[in-house]
Amino acid sequence: MGCAGCSIAKNGKDAKGCGGGCGSNGCASGGCNRLNTFDWLTHLDIEDSQPFQFVEVSFKNGARKTFYRNPEHARINTGDWVLVEALTGYDVGQVSLSGELVRLQMKRKRCLPEQVQQSVIRRANERDLERLQEARSRERNTLVLARAIARSLKINMKLGDVEYQGDGRKCTFYYTADGRVDFRELIRQYAREFQVKIEMRQIGARQESARIGGIGSCGRELCCSTWLSDFKSVNTAAARYQNLAINQAKLSGQCGRLKCCLNYELDTYMDALKGFPDDAEKLQTKEGIAVLVKTDIFRQLMYYAYEHEGSRGKIYALDSKQVHAIVEMNKQGEYPSSLGDVQVVAAPRSEDEPEVDYGDVTGVIELPEEERRKRKKKKKKKSKDAQPSKDASLRTPKAPANKPAERSKDAQLPTKNPQHPTLPDQPRSDNPGNRTPKSGNRTPKRRGRPGQGHHQSDRRNHSSDKNQPPQS
Repeated sequence: MGCAGCSIAKNGKDAKGCGGGCGSNGCASGGCNRLNTFDWLTHLDIEDSQPFQFVEVSFKNGARKTFYRNPEHARINTGDWVLVEALTGYDVGQVSLSGELVRLQMKRKRCLPEQVQQSVIRRANERDLERLQEARSRERNTLVLARAIARSLKINMKLGDVEYQGDGRKCTFYYTADGRVDFRELIRQYAREFQVKIEMRQIGARQESARIGGIGSCGRELCCSTWLSDFKSVNTAAARYQNLAINQAKLSGQCGRLKCCLNYELDTYMDALKGFPDDAEKLQTKEGIAVLVKTDIFRQLMYYAYEHEGSRGKIYALDSKQVHAIVEMNKQGEYPSSLGDVQVVAAPRSEDEPEVDYGDVTGVIELPEEERRKRKKKKKKKSKDAQPSKDASLRTPKAPANKPAERSKDAQLPTKNPQHPTLPDQPRSDNPGNRTPKSGNRTPKRRGRPGQGHHQSDRRNHSSDKNQPPQS
């Protein structure tokens, strides 16, 4: 049986052995399972004097775990694939814990033995594992199609995962939603499309990340998908106690909520903060009022700066005990002369102790100056050709919008007249306004202001006739 849900190996057959992710060659250790547990008592070959008649069975590589009764005739051990009872049909899973460790696990999860009603049927054979593999191969296409159907019905929900039962008769859809969702029409569409029994189960954002898995910002796998099973509430106060910047992007995990690891070191920080004084944000001295800038929790140092010097003034490092003494002096109306007299000075290093600090590389490394490209401002040239006057626009007719006027190369560059080299030929143009009349009787019609258009056109025609050479 390959690792179908391993986040590292894409295909168990193509990977090394069966377990491409953990390299266990068959996943006997369960290294690729989510929320994995190690049954160390089984490897000691110690028989229980009073065997515990319950086992923990893992489904879909640790995504779901349930307790079942273990009959004596089954002879089930840790790591065996078994058939277990279900509400409709049967399911196939792997035994993750057995013996006395199950008793401790049930006590930890507050599960009473009287609440466990279903039991193990028998060990799974090759045919059972083949049917399980067929059901797992259908989950990807089912999830894609189910999301499309939910989107077509405009249901405000997000499908995170799909799990088929071992016999393929039942399909469970895990989703997240802000409120209650009406599934009556959606379940009808799913039952008609997939031909199985449908179960909708709502989970939270953290449970969704635990089922899907992923890599956190630290570079490791998500805690909720590997070992963290109980989710405690996390608030921004945990970040403030640890002097972390309140940045939603850095403090949020893959689930969109605050990271669970903010609570891991919170107790250590709370114990270290007990040695710091309260209401020590401002200290009054004869030189002025000093304001708290930052706090070094583990070194027990508090950094102050004077208000009148501003943000670029000198910063004084004070020990928490010295701050306690100054606070008591201020309550009694006494003020120290200056913070420079009581600041903490670093002890001189001995000759044998190596200096661990950043080196001064001024003048050693020269960085090239940043070349800034100056944006040239485009100057708008105001010319008569670019912006013709209103009279010119009225006199010359515009070309149609669908067929713009195109000038040939002969019209752009004047050529010399073979008969008279000093006089250039008239440029040819497709614009009907610049055409010369073939006969002297017909004159082109030009648009212009009333009373001026025809006289100006006649004058231009007479002037052009005088300049033209006589035709031979």
